Amino acid sequence: MVDQVAKVEVFSITIPRDTPYLGALRPGESVNEKGYIVRLGNRTVYPTADRTVVVRIETRDGAVGWGETYGIVAPGAVIALISDLLGPFVVGRDPHDVVVIHEDLYDLMRVRGYTGGFYLDALAAIDIALWDLSGQLAGLPIVKMLGGQRHDHLPAYVSGLPKRTLAERADFAAEWQGRGFDSFKFAAPVADDGVVAEMESLRSRLGPKARIACDMHWVHSAEEAVALIRAMEPHGLWFAEAPVKPEDIDGLAHVARSVSTTVAAGEEWRTVFDLVPRVARRACGIIQPEMGHTGITEFMRIGRYAEAHHLKVIPHATIGIGLFMAASLQASAALTVVECHEYQHSVFEPNRRLIESDMDCKAGLYSLPTGAGLGVKPSEEALGLLHKH
Repeated sequence: MVDQVAKVEVFSITIPRDTPYLGALRPGESVNEKGYIVRLGNRTVYPTADRTVVVRIETRDGAVGWGETYGIVAPGAVIALISDLLGPFVVGRDPHDVVVIHEDLYDLMRVRGYTGGFYLDALAAIDIALWDLSGQLAGLPIVKMLGGQRHDHLPAYVSGLPKRTLAERADFAAEWQGRGFDSFKFAAPVADDGVVAEMESLRSRLGPKARIACDMHWVHSAEEAVALIRAMEPHGLWFAEAPVKPEDIDGLAHVARSVSTTVAAGEEWRTVFDLVPRVARRACGIIQPEMGHTGITEFMRIGRYAEAHHLKVIPHATIGIGLFMAASLQASAALTVVECHEYQHSVFEPNRRLIESDMDCKAGLYSLPTGAGLGVKPSEEALGLLHKH
């Protein structure tokens, strides 16, 4: 008899960090009673600790798959959606029917407007866990189950330079360059002297061959974004990420038409349906799916749609403890158009102790985890941190 899902469990993990994501607090920024800060540079909320939501799915015969999604803000929302709604609909299903289950769970709420946000984040965690479980049962890494492995290693770019001053950020980038990395991205909200000065400083310090991108964090009007990108272009801008607000598709298209630099977008998208209207407007040339939002099924749909329209894919990479990071590498390695992958060193490195894996990022290259399924699982330390809901 075919094995069936017997149990879906959901946990949260909180991991203290010395310095908040994106670096020390700027003037006017403070931590509220829930441990959140709002970055004034992009008006976006961030936690002061790393937090993630982890899903464990077990079959009647005892096979286990692990998944993970965003838990950085209001993790209880994701947890409730999994424990109260989605999880019970997975129990009793054939774990090999991963895509079918994804479609069924998506359909449960699509006509009520829940095509994004916490609902799809919750679905992403379940999807990753089911792919991991299916791979465990087949004895194959997920990349082989997605059609085959196109890349043995994936080039990585250093994301974020969380130092206080312009000179310190340039020196920090140069340290990573000395370790074999040739691609970098800085965050506009903490480029305190302005993005043009940041770009000029990094180019001067890193030399002519380094690739340098700017994450503009969705704060500008289209016209403002065009002016800033054009001002950075003489210093060799690699790509401009998130130049306008996520809902401003026409503005994104205007920016893409008006600058020489390739425009990148997509970290906030949940499904291929977010990509379709932007492709129709040729609004971006680099697609940045985030595994923690999409899960593997939608990540691959986004990647294949990008391939069909001759667009590049450079995945976004929030880390958690590393489960959905591993999923992102597995899926990316199956896609021809993935030319690089984000490396969130300030999360990946301190949190890697929380998984058992040979997944690594050295000398500018990611190496995929080996083994069946994701190739990773929570470490004993991580298991001790799991808070069950």
